[in-house]
Amino acid sequence: DLGKGRQMPIHYGSRDLNCVTIKSTLTSEMVHSVGSAYALKRQQKGRCVLSYFGDGAASEGDAHAALNFAATLDTPIIFYCRNNGYAISTPTTEQYRGDGIAARGPALGIPTIRIDGNDIVANFVAVAEGRRISIEENRPVLIEAMTYRVSHHSTSDDSSVYRSVDEVKKWQKNNHPINRLRKLLEKRDWFSETEEDQYKQEVRKEVLAAVVRAEKVLKPSLKTMFTDVYEELPDHLAEQYRDLAAHV
Repeated sequence: DLGKGRQMPIHYGSRDLNCVTIKSTLTSEMVHSVGSAYALKRQQKGRCVLSYFGDGAASEGDAHAALNFAATLDTPIIFYCRNNGYAISTPTTEQYRGDGIAARGPALGIPTIRIDGNDIVANFVAVAEGRRISIEENRPVLIEAMTYRVSHHSTSDDSSVYRSVDEVKKWQKNNHPINRLRKLLEKRDWFSETEEDQYKQEVRKEVLAAVVRAEKVLKPSLKTMFTDVYEELPDHLAEQYRDLAAHV
């Protein structure tokens, strides 16, 4: 665990896949991603950065700074905004007065694509085209995926407090991306119940095996709570560590 147990459970990252973990401090990763894209541009790697964020992050000042930073420096980056209607409990009606995030792109000279976020084919085509533009033209691209969050924001969130159950059920029934993909596969005769059952069994085995491996991993030492910020531990943190070690 590169995060040494300090990240939230669903803030995944993988060095092998070049996937940086999500930042708990909302939107800060957008600015970092532009810096990474600028580095790729200078290195002439022929690659681009993909920065995922939501409508809530787009309301932060860092989002505006990141978009302008990328536009003025012509960095190879795709900004992918998942506009799912809510920033935890704050609806988009309380976040902006326009019809979404896409309008911000043209104002900064950024090629912009708005798609149905629940259409997996539209997602594939848009990201592929965004990657082509970003790499070939060395410039940022903004993609806004209009979608919906059917789940709670987190295990500590009860979304029934700020939206109706009927609203959620309507989206699950009519516009769920997995159900839509399944219908597409069935229509093209690319899907069968037998294959699905077999795949579910295989995935279940993989997940259970991963859980067993994870449970055997030793917990990070207490000292990791104080590392990776300063090259040398400051006196006040060293004192806090000694107090903690003595306490436990």
